[in-house]
Amino acid sequence: MRAHRLRAETFPVRWGYSLTSPGEKREARPSLSHRAWAEISLDHLRHNSAELQRLLPSGCRLMAVVKANAYGHGITEIAGHLNRSGMDSFAVAEIGEGILLREQGIQGEILILGYTDPERAADLARYHLTQTMVSLEYGQALEALGIDLEVHVKIDTGMNRLGVPHQDKESILRCYDFVNLRVTGIFSHLSMSDGLGPEETEFTRRQIAHFDGVVTQIKEAGIDPGLVHLQSSYGMLNYPELCYDRARPGIALYGLLSQEGDAVRCQAELRPVLALKATVTQVKEVQAGQPVGYGRRFVPERDIRIATVSIGYADGVPRMLSDGGGQVLIRGQRASIIGNICMDQLTVDVTGVDDVMLGDTVTLIGQDGDEQITAGEIAARCHTVTNEIVSRIGSRVQRIYVE
Repeated sequence: MRAHRLRAETFPVRWGYSLTSPGEKREARPSLSHRAWAEISLDHLRHNSAELQRLLPSGCRLMAVVKANAYGHGITEIAGHLNRSGMDSFAVAEIGEGILLREQGIQGEILILGYTDPERAADLARYHLTQTMVSLEYGQALEALGIDLEVHVKIDTGMNRLGVPHQDKESILRCYDFVNLRVTGIFSHLSMSDGLGPEETEFTRRQIAHFDGVVTQIKEAGIDPGLVHLQSSYGMLNYPELCYDRARPGIALYGLLSQEGDAVRCQAELRPVLALKATVTQVKEVQAGQPVGYGRRFVPERDIRIATVSIGYADGVPRMLSDGGGQVLIRGQRASIIGNICMDQLTVDVTGVDDVMLGDTVTLIGQDGDEQITAGEIAARCHTVTNEIVSRIGSRVQRIYVE
């Protein structure tokens, strides 16, 4: 695919949804007994991992962020595939995710990015999980338990969420004094690295300077800071020159940006890993003036043909699409969602789509023929980010992994 220059020194991420080779017809759908499914391309996952690794300086390796069920893609399958491919560093949000990965045989470091109740410290040790030290006081609480743990120190460089304040040098150095806590890393988080405007760039540069200053102070005190990491997806795409030990791709690993139109400084070909599909369960004629769905919100002004589809908001389809111009793909054509999206089903107007019948595949995210609907398009319609769209895909949706 060609890369089109958006503005001076900015490049788009390039997209491609096809899960098959040109001319190849491969059906990845499950049996008709399954109502909704997500096709996950492991080939695209491998490609994105290699593409992101290519952006980094020598010596910096990826730490795959697989929290929130790997952004809806399936945490154990995604982490397992990456682990077998040689990746040995993962990040999760909470202890349950880390335990699940260990129980599925995932090797290497698993960093818990969020808070873990000190009462779970024994589980942290048992499953060899690395805990984020979110504050000095939290470290003291863990230390008091007398359990040997590995931790990464979180530095607050301006996001004001979790972390030891960057200007509190005394507290930062004390984080390395504990007997039972072995510090194996230090990190922070960039809050505006997705923006390239003067204000966003200035703030991000300030965060980088704060973080680098902390690391320098630690080294000057004769202390090994451990693995140093700062960049997540946008930090990699917009500040690839930063030279640390790890980088933490999340949404970009899955071939997406938080906003589809975002400009980034690095040219990268990212391929969406997920396609979301369901099945037509009924086709019927509805006369003009006859309401469709809960609340009688949709009343056609002419006779139409509608199809009921076996997926709903409990499966992760935003109910906002009921009023937000939501569409699906059927037989290579777009069809509009009509009426209120239900918990388990939705309806679409297929008047202009020929020969729709029971059992037809409906694509909510992905490509069908020459048409495609991206997670970014849905996010824009719902005034949110793609991270939310894919991570909210529910457990009833079967994940099918395609090589």
